[in-house]
Amino acid sequence: MNIHEYQGKQILKQFGVVVPSGAVATTPDEAATAARKIQTETGATTWAVKAQIHAGGRGKGGGVKIAKSLDEVKAHARDILGMTLVTHQTGPEGKLVRKVLVEQGIFYPGETEPQEFYMSVLLNRETGKNIIMYSTEGGMDIETVAEKTPHLIFKEELDPGAGIQGFQARRIAFNLGLSGQAFKEMSKFAMALYTAYEKSDASLFEINPVFKTSDNHIMAADAKVNIDDNALFRHPDYAAMRDLNEEDPTEVEAGQFNLNFIKLDGNVGCMVNGAGLAMATMDIIKLSGGDPANFLDVGGTANAETVEAGFRIIMKDPNVKAILINIFGGIVRCDRVAEGVVEAYKTIGKIEIPVIVRLQGTNAEEAKVLIDNSGLEVHSAITLEEAAAKVKELVA
Repeated sequence: MNIHEYQGKQILKQFGVVVPSGAVATTPDEAATAARKIQTETGATTWAVKAQIHAGGRGKGGGVKIAKSLDEVKAHARDILGMTLVTHQTGPEGKLVRKVLVEQGIFYPGETEPQEFYMSVLLNRETGKNIIMYSTEGGMDIETVAEKTPHLIFKEELDPGAGIQGFQARRIAFNLGLSGQAFKEMSKFAMALYTAYEKSDASLFEINPVFKTSDNHIMAADAKVNIDDNALFRHPDYAAMRDLNEEDPTEVEAGQFNLNFIKLDGNVGCMVNGAGLAMATMDIIKLSGGDPANFLDVGGTANAETVEAGFRIIMKDPNVKAILINIFGGIVRCDRVAEGVVEAYKTIGKIEIPVIVRLQGTNAEEAKVLIDNSGLEVHSAITLEEAAAKVKELVA
């Protein structure tokens, strides 16, 4: 589950990671009030007004602005709230900004030059261990750093049983070229960040930039946090942070029926039980000359209700020219799925696009007879090759 920057910083703060003083606002007046409160607490004379959407590259799209007065805070909030922010991660359609984060300014005169670093914690799937990836090149896309200057990216692999050790945190600070107070604070920062990652059951913590202030303090100037969906039952407070406005409405609707759905750009909708079979189905659609319009796994309990929900969700996509239902009757009998398809079809009414149903496994022959004798415009198949041939014939 993705969460907003301000929510990620709330989690970081719980585990001792230093973050700038800030508050979220939904109106220009709220933003000005937040800035006034921050000024009282910290003495700040500048503020950052940051759009809160689930996407990176907000600054380049005009979603992050620096204010040097309370009037500017209000003006910037007025400009950002309600705008459709387009970044390299949102696509051309962009995302509507409903909230802004107002934070204390972190650039101010001091004894040293401010510096920006990059740091993230994630799982190395090859080794099954967590790693801290970090770089001196903060404030820019880490993909660009990896492509152009890969030698500036460091990795610290951590044993999940032992966690981060003091010598590893100190090595991180050393490789970033820090000394004195900044060295000590960066060591503490790395320790706290890893603790936050581990205790919150996150799949990713990305801080870009990690900021060294002019008076040698270390703080998280930004935060991208992903929480493992499978662990949300342990964190009801994190689950409450979910923002449905930032998610695809179709995927949200599918989730209400316990359907695993991901929208794609193709012309053949598919409804399958099992993620592996779904991947194979998308391959066969591609080989038959079509393009999958979605990934839809109905799981092992396909019935009339889930099939009907799947139909309705798939048909919301105007690009879909055919629907392929591919069910392997292992946990669930094929004849029961066939009954569900027929019942769902009758409930929805006439479906204008062709529907191909491929059922294999327990009672597959009986299922084919049920569909063929239903009088509905549904094409049945038993083998995957037969289903692929029908897709090719009907989509061409």
